[in-house]
Amino acid sequence: MTGDLGLGLVLGLSALGSAAGAGTAGMAAIGAWKKNYSQNKPAAFLLVAFAAAPLTQTIYGMIVMNRMYELAALGNDLWGIGAFCGAAIGLSAYFQGTCAACACDAMGETGKGFGNYMIILGLTETVALLVMAFTLGILGRFA
Repeated sequence: MTGDLGLGLVLGLSALGSAAGAGTAGMAAIGAWKKNYSQNKPAAFLLVAFAAAPLTQTIYGMIVMNRMYELAALGNDLWGIGAFCGAAIGLSAYFQGTCAACACDAMGETGKGFGNYMIILGLTETVALLVMAFTLGILGRFA
C-alpha cells in the first residue's frame, strides 16, 4: 500500500528537519557557552530554549501522520501529500534552527534580546503550523 510511504515521509522528513535544526542550534549554544566560560561570564541557560525550538515540528509531522494513517487504511494513496507536507515542515524546522543558532550567538555575546529572538523563531515555526493546518484540512476532504 503506497499510503504507507506517505506516512513515513511526513514523519521522517519533519523529524530530519528537526534534527538538523536542533543540531545546528545546539552547536551554536555550546559555542556561546564556551565563549562565556572562557571569559568568566555567566552562561545563559536560556539558549536551551533556542536549541529545542525545532523539535516541535516532529510533533506536527506526527499529527499529520496520524490523520493520514486513518485515510491510508481506507486505501487512499497519500505519498505525495506526505512528501510535500513533510518537506515543508522539515524545512521550517531546519531554518528555525539556523535562526536559533544566530540567536544563540547574539545572546551569548550580549546577554540581551531573548524576546526578540523568540519572535523570529515563532515566525519560522508558523510556516510548519500553517502547513499542518492546511494539510489536515485537505485530508478532511478524503474522508
